[in-house]
Amino acid sequence: MSDIAIIIVTYNSAGEIGACLDAALSTGAEIVVVDNASTDATRAEVERRGVRLIANAENRGFAAAVNQGFAAVSTPYVLLLNPDAVIQTALTPLRDACDLPGSAGAGGQLVNADGSPQSGFVVRRLPTVACLTLEALLLNRLWPDNPVNRRYRCLDLDLSATAVVEQPAGAFLMVRRTVWLELGGLDESFFPLWFEDVDFCRRIKDRGFSLYYMPRAVAKHTGGHSIPQLPVENRRVYWYRSLLRYTFKHFHPVNARVVCLAVLGGAVLRGLAEAAHSRSGKPIAVYGRVVKLAGRCLIFGF
Repeated sequence: MSDIAIIIVTYNSAGEIGACLDAALSTGAEIVVVDNASTDATRAEVERRGVRLIANAENRGFAAAVNQGFAAVSTPYVLLLNPDAVIQTALTPLRDACDLPGSAGAGGQLVNADGSPQSGFVVRRLPTVACLTLEALLLNRLWPDNPVNRRYRCLDLDLSATAVVEQPAGAFLMVRRTVWLELGGLDESFFPLWFEDVDFCRRIKDRGFSLYYMPRAVAKHTGGHSIPQLPVENRRVYWYRSLLRYTFKHFHPVNARVVCLAVLGGAVLRGLAEAAHSRSGKPIAVYGRVVKLAGRCLIFGF
């Protein structure tokens, strides 16, 4: 019996989950799929392969679904795997890294269809006030090679070498059960998604544990298949809300309000730009919700 369990959270993932499960089954690990009320054929694809399925009647959000999966297994090592990630190698490098002194877990290398590493995503440093400010103001997008963004997205890191890192991608991340239990799992207040894995990595660092990047463990990754299924107006609000929740949870209130001001300014600029591009007033309404959220946080906190 394997000492590794794999948890996969799905949401309308019928087009991706088959290849993901076929590769995961070849590892010999225990597999649990937690489905967040998919309306497509996701559950049928899982059941056809005889994989254990936890079928939620409603979308409980990513963090809650992952916590459900952890509660359903008892192995000492648990791999979080996105349904659009297809494992290409053995999981041994990740498990070995979990056994290093002071280790909380390890992430593997995510690659594109052509085998190139997903630089800027597979490993990141924990976000700083400066990073989130530039992100909110769109400066990281307009000037991606700026020093703050390069550091945040680890564009200076050799992705062919093992390294101690701050934030391996949650799409392919193995965690020691003992550490998971000590930290209480993912924070379900990051609903429905975004920043829950960043928060978890931050708490790992704050407890004095280490995380590793192991390039010899590889998975092909498509990325972002579920996000476009969310209404665009909700996507914007969810992302900014989770960003602000993370900011107020981990930064000094004064610094958090600096990020709030950046969100306010960035939301106004984005709303005007998208309205002009689409010749529609809808983006103004969407970003108006973001401005209202940031303004409330600026005055009252999160």
